[in-house]
Amino acid sequence: MSEYIDNSTKRKDLLKHLLIQLHEGAPASVLRGRLIEVLSSIPYNEVVEVEEELINSGTLTSEEILDFCDLHTSVLDGSIDLEGAKTIPPGHPVDTFKKENIAIRNEIDKAHHLFEDLKSVTKENINEYVIKIRTVFNALSDIDKHYKRKEYLLFPYLEKHEVTGPPKVMWGKHDEIRGLMKDIYEALETPEIDVEELKPIIEMVIKPVLELIEGMIMKEEEILLPMTMDTLTSEEWYKIYKETPEFGFCLVDPEAEWKPEDVAETQPEFIHTDAIRLSSGAFSMEELEALFIHLPIDITFVDKNDKVQFFSHSPNRVFERNRSILGRDVRMCHPPGSVHIVEQILTDFKSGKENKAAFWMSDFKGRFIYIEYTAVRSPEGEYFGVVEITQDITELRKLEGDQRLLSYSKIEK
Repeated sequence: MSEYIDNSTKRKDLLKHLLIQLHEGAPASVLRGRLIEVLSSIPYNEVVEVEEELINSGTLTSEEILDFCDLHTSVLDGSIDLEGAKTIPPGHPVDTFKKENIAIRNEIDKAHHLFEDLKSVTKENINEYVIKIRTVFNALSDIDKHYKRKEYLLFPYLEKHEVTGPPKVMWGKHDEIRGLMKDIYEALETPEIDVEELKPIIEMVIKPVLELIEGMIMKEEEILLPMTMDTLTSEEWYKIYKETPEFGFCLVDPEAEWKPEDVAETQPEFIHTDAIRLSSGAFSMEELEALFIHLPIDITFVDKNDKVQFFSHSPNRVFERNRSILGRDVRMCHPPGSVHIVEQILTDFKSGKENKAAFWMSDFKGRFIYIEYTAVRSPEGEYFGVVEITQDITELRKLEGDQRLLSYSKIEK
């Protein structure tokens, strides 16, 4: 069987065969033994390639792989070869992910220690015990930042490199963990819970979630992160590093800074060479015009000299606007009876005393209208003007419960 060990194609073919058998109902423990017997170990990059090939060939869907993701983990656990993985420099985004995983494991260990103490919990001290469990899961709620950085920073770059299947599967597991974490919070909020009620919650809800989180750590450290180190360029990693603080960190505050030697400071990427460039992206003129037309709000901007400089021209504007108001003093655009309010807002915004003023009308032509004025300032606090946001919230005020299923709304023209 040694020929399998030295031949990547045959290794991957065997792993595909074993995973397909798993989906057909073969016991994970038997397949894991077979994997160890034949392969001993399999390089991390080949695991990703096999999952990607199974999805792209149509042999298995990403949903099927998601359903069996935890069984895949149990089959592969301890059999993934990390010998060829790159060294991770301090401060690198992957270094941060790994440090966060250490902190997550520490919280999981705290939970397991608490479970060991359950046998000594009584009616008198159960509230204190539940508070300790809540404290652990309050800390673990930080895991959402860890997952979001993967979803919104790491996965888009993998997709650019045509690695699409594994990120989709992993995102699905993130959502599963999020949903179960929510169930835990709700279960631990049960008033006057007793020991007998708590035991099944720990066994049937809490422990499975912790196993999923530990399985995710294994997938990250033995498959995802080594693979991304091989796949992404230094420039891409540096862009991820620069944007990471916007999402926040999970249980750690990285001290080390990182900048690859072969990457110069760059401006953000823009698709259009003739685009209107902003700090977080770019639009062509046509795209920007269309965006303002389709926003569910009306916008009017008044500059620091109190002149109307811009208004969005949605066909369903609440208050009529036309180009004749451009360049006019904003005071001249309001009825005489409300000019004193305009004056007060401008004075308070310019002085820095206030930054926001809100008004609403409960029966404007039969609609409920919300109006908000906000001072626009530079990062240094320099006053640029006022933006007026107007929205018809009649239908929004009727919303109740949740809307989680797809339901299209007709756009009025």
